[in-house]
Amino acid sequence: MSQLDLERALRRAQGPSVVAYLTGGHPDRDAFLRCLASLEHEADAIEIGIPFSDPMADGATIQRASGVALAAGATLGGILADLASHPAKRPRVLMSYLNPLLSLAPGELAPRLRAALVSGVVVPDLPFEESGALRAALAAEDIALVPMITPLTSEARMHAIVAAARGFVYAVTSTGITGQRIDASDALRRYLERARATSPVPVIAGFGVRTRDHVAALCPPADGVVVGSAIVEAVEAGAPLDALVRSLR
Repeated sequence: MSQLDLERALRRAQGPSVVAYLTGGHPDRDAFLRCLASLEHEADAIEIGIPFSDPMADGATIQRASGVALAAGATLGGILADLASHPAKRPRVLMSYLNPLLSLAPGELAPRLRAALVSGVVVPDLPFEESGALRAALAAEDIALVPMITPLTSEARMHAIVAAARGFVYAVTSTGITGQRIDASDALRRYLERARATSPVPVIAGFGVRTRDHVAALCPPADGVVVGSAIVEAVEAGAPLDALVRSLR
């Protein structure tokens, strides 16, 4: 699937879109693939996090999942190989810190992502001003480099970031780590409204989204949400993931 397929999947005719997050290789390889298949029945896109030993933007739940996956032997190469062997029923977005991506040669990364049927990539610790080379390499394989904005992003910088966006804009709901409680304030809505008014692609809000009430508070103005920690906790508890996604709508 292409970056345009990703964008189209997140422009739902009815209701908000849901991007469901899974930690790659968690709790082990086979369970991860089963969870992926389950979420493809309900989510509009799947975000797959590459486990990393120093996940600075992730809260306790995703940190814990990353540790379990790494202990089980998960690697970037192994996760991409598993994804390549399974047809994509929904667009896939890879979430990775920069360090794991550097384990592949510069000319190898984008083709490997394309082979894994990845439509977009989020790199939380790559500043927009330093992202040109990776954006160009991914674009050559029709893969979007999905930018992130926060409530502290200045107006001028937000315009620059969203103007270059493909796939979607990841609008962080708070300045902190994943899994925090959302404060659905007027200020948060105004920030999302500014992003929505400027962005040529869907604006998807993430960090702390757990309930239907959270989704209702964010959408609109956001076009959809990323749900991460709540899904990882459901994986740990053995709860049905497709039902969780349905409950958010």
